[in-house]
Amino acid sequence: MTLQAPYDPDNIFARILRGEVPSVKVWEDDHILAFMDVFPQSEGHVLIVSKTSTARTLLEIEPEALARLTAAVQRTARAVEQALSPEGFQIMQFNGEAGGQTVFHLHFHIVPRWADRPMKGHGHAPMADAAELRALADRIAAALE
Repeated sequence: MTLQAPYDPDNIFARILRGEVPSVKVWEDDHILAFMDVFPQSEGHVLIVSKTSTARTLLEIEPEALARLTAAVQRTARAVEQALSPEGFQIMQFNGEAGGQTVFHLHFHIVPRWADRPMKGHGHAPMADAAELRALADRIAAALE
């Protein structure tokens, strides 16, 4: 998909936001949903999406929604660091198919990193066990400030 394609209201994140597809939530409010990636690149991989914007890319999102989204990324990354004690983490955000985007609803990835653990490829990781994701989500949620 190009950067200028229309928003698809049936993309997986839109369906998660409508409650049509289950997710392992870390936290949510009226504007943001933070949930575990079911194909995690690393233990504790969290996705952050806007509940109010239908932007596909960073170029489309409303400034107010972007401000809330980036604040949520920072808040959640702090909780991931507190809960899991990674040696580092990556914040990733992809735009357009050529840029690596696979779900066309703007989202950020928080991927904890450890020097002795290889990271799985984006879109190539196996599906995680739901109970393991729930346990991680609970640990991260307990560390939220």
